[in-house]
Amino acid sequence: MRFLRLFPAMLMMLVVTPANADVLVLVHGWASSADTWYESGVLPVLRQNGWSDAGVVGISNAGVAHLSPARGSVQGNRVYRVILPAEAPLIIQSAYLRAELEFIHNKNKQEKITIAAHSAGGVVARMVLVQPGAPKIDTLITIASPHLGTSRAIDALNVIDSKPFFCPGPGIDFVKSMVGGEKYQYLKYSRGVIRDLLPAGSEGALSWLNRQKHPDIRYYSVIKSLSQNNGDEMVPGFSQDLNQVPSIQNRAKVYVTHSGHALNPADGQLLAKILSQ
Repeated sequence: MRFLRLFPAMLMMLVVTPANADVLVLVHGWASSADTWYESGVLPVLRQNGWSDAGVVGISNAGVAHLSPARGSVQGNRVYRVILPAEAPLIIQSAYLRAELEFIHNKNKQEKITIAAHSAGGVVARMVLVQPGAPKIDTLITIASPHLGTSRAIDALNVIDSKPFFCPGPGIDFVKSMVGGEKYQYLKYSRGVIRDLLPAGSEGALSWLNRQKHPDIRYYSVIKSLSQNNGDEMVPGFSQDLNQVPSIQNRAKVYVTHSGHALNPADGQLLAKILSQ
C-alpha cells in the first residue's frame, strides 16, 4: 500500500526530470569559418553518430546570438559551431570565444561541454580556459593546433614584410595585391595572429599562455602527420602535442592521424570515438 501511495510522486519525478545530454562546441582555425566543419565532412559524420546540429553561435551588433539556429528539432547530444574573427590576434579571438561559450553554457547549464578546436582555434580555446572565471568546460580536444607555434608563421611574415630592391616602399603592397589578390590581403590583415603563432620563445602570446596554469579537465591532442609523425605541412608534430605544454604535461591523450592539416571526414570519426569514451 505504501508503494502505491508513493507511485504517483515517483512517476512525476520521472516526467519532470530532464535527461542530461552532452554538448560539443566546434572552434575553427585561421583562414577558416564555422562552415568548414560542414564542408570538410566532419559535422555530417558527427550527425551520423548521434550528434544533432544545434546551429551556429556568433557575435553581431546586437551581441551574442544564435546566428544560424538549427532547422528542425534538436535532441540528445548536440553540436554548436562558433564564429571567430580568425585574422585577429589571439586575445581578441579569445574574447569572442569566451562570450560565445558563456552563451552556450547558459542554454545548457546541466550538460557537460566539450570543445573540439582545429589549428589556431585550439590555442584560442586554451587562452579562454586559463582566464579567471572562465566558463566550465569538461574536455578540450585540439586538432593540429600549434601549441608551441609554427615556422610557417615566420614564412608568412616574410611574405608580408618583404621589400624587394626593385620595388621599395609601399609599392610592393600593390604588387603583392595584384599577384596574391584576396589571399595576400587576408594574410596582411592577419599579421597580429601570425605573430602570436611564431615558435614559442621568451616573449609573445604563446610563451605567456604556456606558462599559465590550465584547469584540471580532460585533454586530447589529435596530431596530424604526413610521415613519421613529423607533423603536417603547417604544424610540426611536437607542437601539436598538448603534453609539451608544461602545465598539461602527461595529462593529454594523444591520437596520431596520417593526413594533411585540413579537416576531413576521418576527423569526424575520430571525434565521435573520443566523445563516446
